[in-house]
Amino acid sequence: MQTDVTRLIQSHRSIRKYTDRPIPDDVLADILASAQWAPSSHNVQAYSIVVVRSAEKKKQLAQLCGGQKWVETCPVFLVFCADFYKLKLASDMHGSEFLADEVENMLVAAVDTALAAENALVAARSHGLGGVMIGGIRNQPEDVARLLKLPVLTAPIMGMCLGYPDQDMEQKPRLHKRAVIHEEEYRTEHLPEALEEYEAVSAEYYARRTRKDHAEGWTKQMADYLQKPRRPHLGDFLRKQGFPLK
Repeated sequence: MQTDVTRLIQSHRSIRKYTDRPIPDDVLADILASAQWAPSSHNVQAYSIVVVRSAEKKKQLAQLCGGQKWVETCPVFLVFCADFYKLKLASDMHGSEFLADEVENMLVAAVDTALAAENALVAARSHGLGGVMIGGIRNQPEDVARLLKLPVLTAPIMGMCLGYPDQDMEQKPRLHKRAVIHEEEYRTEHLPEALEEYEAVSAEYYARRTRKDHAEGWTKQMADYLQKPRRPHLGDFLRKQGFPLK
């Protein structure tokens, strides 16, 4: 049984084209407040959000994100950052040694940031806005940090374009629930068949989207994606920012 909220969540589509209609300040404030009420491990709240409306700054960020023009054309671009800088300040306030146990704290920051971002996107859609997450914000993190004046112990994790939709995109199919949902224990026996089915369904979708007779499906795309290193420079950047990584 669906509710208005679950119907909204399950109708998700990435929107990359927007009208010229500006986002009212009170709407944006509600979106950001919703982001702040996302769950947070131990209430650490290890994230910050940079709101970018400057046309020039969005243009620069679009290039840093790999030439994604919707970063430049969206009315508002949000940059979600993992943030231990303010937690270091909290430790300093009490004369406490600032310790970070490496992988755990990095995971806490990444998860907190992602939860806040998802809350923001759902809230935005409830106001009639559309948006798309931008992983390309991690392409050139040092330049992004410099542009946004990020202090040490902060790092851009994801960006988000927001605006009133100017396109009506077909919803991208998801994996069948039997490839994702497991009762009581992880079951592997039906995964090969489920992946074959999804390959066919997703290939048909991409063929329609690209207007081609044939397109690669999800499993082929993922096989290609995972055989290449992904942003190997991130480790160096995080260490430079003071994150405790070996």
